[in-house]
Amino acid sequence: MFKILVIEDHLDLQELFLKALQKNSYQTFGAESAEDALKLLDIEYIDLIITDVMLPGISGFELIQALRDSGSNIPVLVITAKSDIVDKQIGFTSGADDYMVKPIDLKEMLLRVSALLRRAKSVSDKKLAFGGTVLEYDIWTLTDENGTQVLPQKEFQLLYKMLSYPGQIFTRQQLLDDIWGGTQEDSHTLDVHISRLREKIKGNPDFEIATIRGLGYRAVRK
Repeated sequence: MFKILVIEDHLDLQELFLKALQKNSYQTFGAESAEDALKLLDIEYIDLIITDVMLPGISGFELIQALRDSGSNIPVLVITAKSDIVDKQIGFTSGADDYMVKPIDLKEMLLRVSALLRRAKSVSDKKLAFGGTVLEYDIWTLTDENGTQVLPQKEFQLLYKMLSYPGQIFTRQQLLDDIWGGTQEDSHTLDVHISRLREKIKGNPDFEIATIRGLGYRAVRK
């Protein structure tokens, strides 16, 4: 049974989320602050976190950043009233995996939770399936109806990152930090790798890489 932690200081809303998750056979834990959540994480294995942003003390964004800095890959779904694109960009840059704006539809929340848990399992298995396309991390291969090809490491990592979160916009800096580890590579290096990737997947029936002008890139379903 998957274990899900809900961090929400409005207790009525926290209870609503917890009950919806419990009805779908998830084991749940509640916390009213990031500090309480961190204490729980010290003693309990958690598969996924749902968190608000505006929390007493440490904010949800600061919590996510702290988790990522510590090496934690727990999937995090942000549910917040903050709807500005700048807030979303901060959320994803800090390491959030998905983002919903209040008021939310509980059925949609459950669908997103299920998708995040599937992605997390794919990452742990080091294999990612997207439609008829399969990426195998250990051997850097992409397999689709056109056959199997081995990709250069950086190109593979870029594609694996974007296909793990289809539709999510990744800024150029975010991709440079994640794939090149914060080295001095510039945006041109990223653009060259994306261009090469597009050539190799141009016949793929499942997805394509879209440019988001002024921001970065994302993988989109065809």
